[in-house]
Amino acid sequence: MNQPQDDLVLWSDDSLLIVDKPAGLLAIRGGFDDSPYLTGLLEPTFGRVWVVHRLDRQTSGVLVLARTAAAHRALNTQFQEHTVRKTYHALTNGSPSWETHTVSLALRKDGDRRHRTVIDSARGKPSVTHLRVLERFAAHTLLEAIPETGRTHQIRAHLAAIGLPIVGDALYHGGQALRLADVAPDAKETERCQEILIARVALHALRLQIAHPITGDPLVFEAPYPTDLAVTLRHLGAQG
Repeated sequence: MNQPQDDLVLWSDDSLLIVDKPAGLLAIRGGFDDSPYLTGLLEPTFGRVWVVHRLDRQTSGVLVLARTAAAHRALNTQFQEHTVRKTYHALTNGSPSWETHTVSLALRKDGDRRHRTVIDSARGKPSVTHLRVLERFAAHTLLEAIPETGRTHQIRAHLAAIGLPIVGDALYHGGQALRLADVAPDAKETERCQEILIARVALHALRLQIAHPITGDPLVFEAPYPTDLAVTLRHLGAQG
């Protein structure tokens, strides 16, 4: 086992590569998109890697990749059997009346002209997300979200459906960037009032729990909040 110094890499061995994916970076090459992508950045150092699961381009946090075909098969089985535990933190608009809540709404991928995942009780796939309030602010809430299933855009679609869209989620809410003036009224009188705190979907994959694909040992990996989310939460907390 080794611990590379690359800023993206949280942990590695001969079978696994665990990375902290920055927001804005694709996991794999995106068709005609020539922008940098995660596997392209990693493979010159680590050789071929297999993507086991994905995070949306704007989502930051823990992502696991396989370094061998055998590890890829074993990890795929874990994801298919829902034995992997993924924990996300999401900053949402609004404040729920509950402290914990489970959303069980069937989802259908690519369900409208905007290629969104939509709620569809007739043709959608069963989808479950467990939610817990972590912190409440004046007009926003920090939530823990644990998806029991792994549908495309599951957390984003579920939160939008229950009236708690994620901050900055233009696809599911029409959300705009959160500015300093939006969370700190006193800032409206300063030159910093238009300073952008977070300009993307405020969703972070905080923790991933898996079994090692070769040894079966339980493993837990965490990625700290990226700067934009950490600064936003600090400003929100200061107004409480």
